[in-house]
Amino acid sequence: MTAGPTEDADADADAEAEAEAEAELELEDDEATLAIVREIFSEKIPFNKVLGVVIESLTFDSAKVRFDYRDDLVGNFVRGSLHGGVVSATLDLTGGLVAFVGALKTMEGGTPQEKTARLANVGTIDLRVDYLRPGIGKHFIATSFILRAGNKVAVTRMELHNDEGEHIAVGTGAYLVG
Repeated sequence: MTAGPTEDADADADAEAEAEAEAELELEDDEATLAIVREIFSEKIPFNKVLGVVIESLTFDSAKVRFDYRDDLVGNFVRGSLHGGVVSATLDLTGGLVAFVGALKTMEGGTPQEKTARLANVGTIDLRVDYLRPGIGKHFIATSFILRAGNKVAVTRMELHNDEGEHIAVGTGAYLVG
């Protein structure tokens, strides 16, 4: 006995509903994972607090952080520009952030907590920073995106802009992620 057109349509509808429910659960897991990563980078890493870095946006492919100008971040007191270490550290943490979430994207299964436990293995292998102009501004935005995310190493591209949109620095980072 073969299935009729109505039974085929019902089976297709059931399969579609099941796929939608699965996608919804995956999206909830992804959102939970990103929320945990946000909390870790915002609350658990003391140096990020010292810099005053706030995550403005975070996906599995890109990140955007912001910090305000403060006198204690100045490297050139005559100009009032950021210390080069602040610039490079911000690019590094932004690159590391997107490298980490990029690595999580490649993981199959597991709870958000199990996935984020992988953070213990993340570290900078190489960081190149090109300083384009003095870090002068009221606030600064660092963005990063994945160039390549592998099982062991991720490579990212980062940029730092001031509040007027001027490029302050660009960087490329390689990170151990597994």
